[in-house]
Amino acid sequence: MTSEEIERRVRELGPWFHDLDLNGVRTAPQHFLGSYPVGLWEVIKHVVPEDLRGKTVIDLGCNAGFFSIEMSRRGASRVLAVDYDERYLDQARLAIEVAGATNIELRKLSVYDVAGLGERFDFAVFMGVFYHLRHPLLALDLVREHLVKDLMLFESMCRGSTRSRRYADDYPFEERDVFDEPAFPKMHFIENKYADDETNWWAPNVSGMEAMLRSSGFELLHHPIPEVWLCRAAGIPAGEGAVHPARGGGR
Repeated sequence: MTSEEIERRVRELGPWFHDLDLNGVRTAPQHFLGSYPVGLWEVIKHVVPEDLRGKTVIDLGCNAGFFSIEMSRRGASRVLAVDYDERYLDQARLAIEVAGATNIELRKLSVYDVAGLGERFDFAVFMGVFYHLRHPLLALDLVREHLVKDLMLFESMCRGSTRSRRYADDYPFEERDVFDEPAFPKMHFIENKYADDETNWWAPNVSGMEAMLRSSGFELLHHPIPEVWLCRAAGIPAGEGAVHPARGGGR
């Protein structure tokens, strides 16, 4: 495609959230977060395996495909990029074509329906989705039970205390003060909008996010910046685990 053709397609598919460089054409040069997600990638890429040859990858909530393309560049044998927004999938389709990444498959899929894939992946990318979900812990349980074979790169917007602290396994019923400590695991519920976005439903603090990851069966390996973790599948979700889709009688 010529630069003129790319620029025309970029305008047709806007607005963009991923600021990509498509052969010299920027997709979101005025992004409020700067050059996003390129700037984010630069400070976290060292925790991602440089060689993904022979590995399968799923990119959950792929948006315009930035992370899918990066995983392809690291040699992944197959990348499945999923999103539920048709516009993002169209954007990703263009970005993947320009990048020449022939090992990336696009599919429209809700994170709540990942059990239907019937496939586990060596590496999962779950970036910038968690806080947009009405049922976030269910999504984590589903991802752990049905998708992640080994590693997951995870990111969530966090608000409140950035202190990471493990608390006791149990407290007596009379204990109340611990809940008021800033670092106690918390999820802030957003009833209407945050940052002019009605899909921002939740904002955990750092301890809360880490507690939920552990509760869903993930071991925390690296925490390069306050809102990003590299995790390993190391257990099963606590309690009932993923209760959707409904379990059959033989399970």
